[in-house]
Amino acid sequence: MRRSPRTMTTWCLATVVSVVALTVSTPDVVAADASIQGSVVIDSWRNDNAVWEKTIIPAFNKHYPNIKVAYRAPTDPSTFNDQLAKDLAAGTAGDLIACRPFDASLSLFKQGYFSDITEIAGMENFPSFALGPWQTDSGAQTFCLPMASVIHGFFYNKAVFKELGMEAPTTTAQFTQVLEHVKQSGKYVPLAMGTKDKWEAATMGFQNVGPNHWKGEDGRLALIRGTERFSDKAYQETFQQLASWQPYLGQGYQQRGYNDSITLFKSGKAAIFPAGSWDISTFDSSIELGVFRPPVEHAQGECYFSDHTDLGMGLNSKAKDDPAANAFLHWMTTAEFAELMTNALPGFFSLSNHFFDVKNPIAAEMMAWRDECDSTIRNSAQILSRGKPELENQLWQTSVGVINGTMTPTQAAQTIQQGLVSWYEPQKNAKSSPVCQ
Repeated sequence: MRRSPRTMTTWCLATVVSVVALTVSTPDVVAADASIQGSVVIDSWRNDNAVWEKTIIPAFNKHYPNIKVAYRAPTDPSTFNDQLAKDLAAGTAGDLIACRPFDASLSLFKQGYFSDITEIAGMENFPSFALGPWQTDSGAQTFCLPMASVIHGFFYNKAVFKELGMEAPTTTAQFTQVLEHVKQSGKYVPLAMGTKDKWEAATMGFQNVGPNHWKGEDGRLALIRGTERFSDKAYQETFQQLASWQPYLGQGYQQRGYNDSITLFKSGKAAIFPAGSWDISTFDSSIELGVFRPPVEHAQGECYFSDHTDLGMGLNSKAKDDPAANAFLHWMTTAEFAELMTNALPGFFSLSNHFFDVKNPIAAEMMAWRDECDSTIRNSAQILSRGKPELENQLWQTSVGVINGTMTPTQAAQTIQQGLVSWYEPQKNAKSSPVCQ
């Protein structure tokens, strides 16, 4: 496996400390235990109720038949954060709570809402890169159990490609040729993406193609250390690549939201969809789905992709001593849960060390990229969005700006660099990286 150390990284006294130990352990076997009784409520922003109720919870109940488990998720995931804050304050939040990576969950831990689960049984089944997003900056305490990552790439309609005599591209030049060929056919929108919702352009655009420019973890960590700048060539090239997509987005793309892009691709009217693996199930049964990696500049060059640590599970401090909640959390460390989750939710990849077969062919193909390329996470996820202006929000604005033509790639990169310099000490004295020929 060519996975980067991806040390998400322990941050201590303005120094990044790499953690490289990967522990491979024997999968745990959970024996049936009817002696533990009680109820467990799980809160999450993800509308995966059917999977949990029909697959995951019944599997848990084979081991713990006297524990009643309920999975709660809002109809509109965007309301989850506000509702969770109210429920935590009122003492009505779930016993187990889905965790976003890094600062949002770290803040809840610091406020006393999450338990310290550093020493729970089964934690040895997770390598250091998986634990990092849910640890304190020192790495001394873990407050959420790692669950899943999501992978970025490009979905494509195999039927459209076959009709137009095209193959999946591997280089940026080939990618542009494919887009132009689709456009010239006049039959399909080349690229199903819009700029209305903003996050789409940053997440499935900038963070998708960018790692091949800034060399994955090397570039991400260099920004945190202050040894590279956002105004460097790698980031300007990323924005240039986004700007080049504009002619291929189709009419009215500025008013096209994320759900509109899904509908466009799902209906067979578009050739390519800049994707996150979480949408595999969205398209799997509607079109002949294919997937390819983010294109590289040179066919034989190093490749990088975003394999973003996305989902964890925390133990509400009010349930710290609850046997039922602890039993469920421990069961989530096992190979049984890892396989169930990965195959029941195609595109969500277990962060554990357990080995098992991935049944969905698109998910299996994306997971196999870990053997071919170096992986990284979104560069706005760790530390760099703690201040104001927040890097994540700036990426939304600048990614949309370069695609819409209201901002040049150079202006976009400089805008973000100025934002970081205004609050982030390591970037105040950062020097541009040398340009390698």
